[in-house]
Amino acid sequence: MNFADLGIAPDIVSALSERGIDSPFPIQEQAIPIALAKQDLIGQAKTGTGKTLGFGLPILQLLGENPELGAKALVVVPTRELAVQVAEDLVVAAKNRTTQIAVIYGGKAYEGQLAQLEAGAQIIVGTPGRLIDLSNQKKLDLSKIQIMVLDEADKMLDLGFLPDVEKLFSYTPQDRQTMLFSATMPGAIVTMARKYQNKPVHIRVNDPDEGHTKADIKQFFYRAHALDKDEVVARILQAEGRGKTVIFTKTKRQAASVCEELIARGFRATALHGDMSQEARERSLNNFRTGKKEILVATEVAARGIDVDDVTHVINYTVPEDQMAYLHRIGRTGRAGRTGIAITFVDWDDLTRWGHINTALELNVPEPVETYSSSPHLFTDLDIPAGTKGRLASAPPAKKAEPKNSSRPQGKPVERKAVDRKPRQRTRTYKTD
Repeated sequence: MNFADLGIAPDIVSALSERGIDSPFPIQEQAIPIALAKQDLIGQAKTGTGKTLGFGLPILQLLGENPELGAKALVVVPTRELAVQVAEDLVVAAKNRTTQIAVIYGGKAYEGQLAQLEAGAQIIVGTPGRLIDLSNQKKLDLSKIQIMVLDEADKMLDLGFLPDVEKLFSYTPQDRQTMLFSATMPGAIVTMARKYQNKPVHIRVNDPDEGHTKADIKQFFYRAHALDKDEVVARILQAEGRGKTVIFTKTKRQAASVCEELIARGFRATALHGDMSQEARERSLNNFRTGKKEILVATEVAARGIDVDDVTHVINYTVPEDQMAYLHRIGRTGRAGRTGIAITFVDWDDLTRWGHINTALELNVPEPVETYSSSPHLFTDLDIPAGTKGRLASAPPAKKAEPKNSSRPQGKPVERKAVDRKPRQRTRTYKTD
């Protein structure tokens, strides 16, 4: 099956084909025909299964090749990074159309976003706070919205955005088409669907027998020593077939520190955490997405919404807070039909928390195997070439601590001749009136 078989127009199919996107994923196969029929729908699928085109292609087609100016479709997402990613995907698909896409989110200057709105963007992709802000300022008119999409609804719930989302619903016409996408369906999301959707079709592409975690992600668990982690990570990064890699840390400081250490060891790494400016975060994520940097070291909050299909490895440098955080982290790999590898380090003092995650997800690994950078099973598990060390040949030599008197060449002590010195005479001058 291809996108044309689903009823997608030739100009959109051609734009996708130019980027090597020819065959739809299951969520797209099911969602696109329903959306094109202008029905409300609930799409339930795990992260990385192609939901963006599942709602994005119908939006583009329903608006037409040359839609009149002004906001006609609204896509609400939980994070800035996801807003950028969704907009980029829509721009690719709309290459042969006049449709304009505006990206609206906080943490960035208003001027550029207002310019997009004033230019007449028909599709608005944004986060709740900035969307409400611009609506209240009368800079964004949502009264003519025909299609509204709520993407990653369960993340909206986790981040406390549901009141803002309900406010956005109130700004749009009641007869709009509404699509809701979510990996899970907590009670609050079900209630929202009942309140704001009209007899939605509920589609679910998860395999009931798949279990809690995605079947195409191979998982490894190691009880690692804090002082040896960087060496272990550096060796993992030299595994056969290792591509783009996301390393999750608990704190912003830890993310910056691990990134600096990897760069010093010769790896093309970049950081993503909350202490960075929005411009720096976007630059870092773009460098990772385009392959300029191959390793992204990120905190979990900063990494929400990262949508990069070709991530081969995820490394949990620290144990996640709970099972949902664990699923979110490892879901960065094994995307778009690919396989992936997830590695989790469990410190000695994190065994209790790990026990809860292990039980909830039925992982059957109550006590991860004790692992060091020299452990043979590390090399065999992850296909690391024998003899691999934690520093690339291209890396600058490690800095050695300099001796205190570093200005003088080290070697034979300098002999000092005794010198007769006369007592120094001091004179003082007194100022008089």
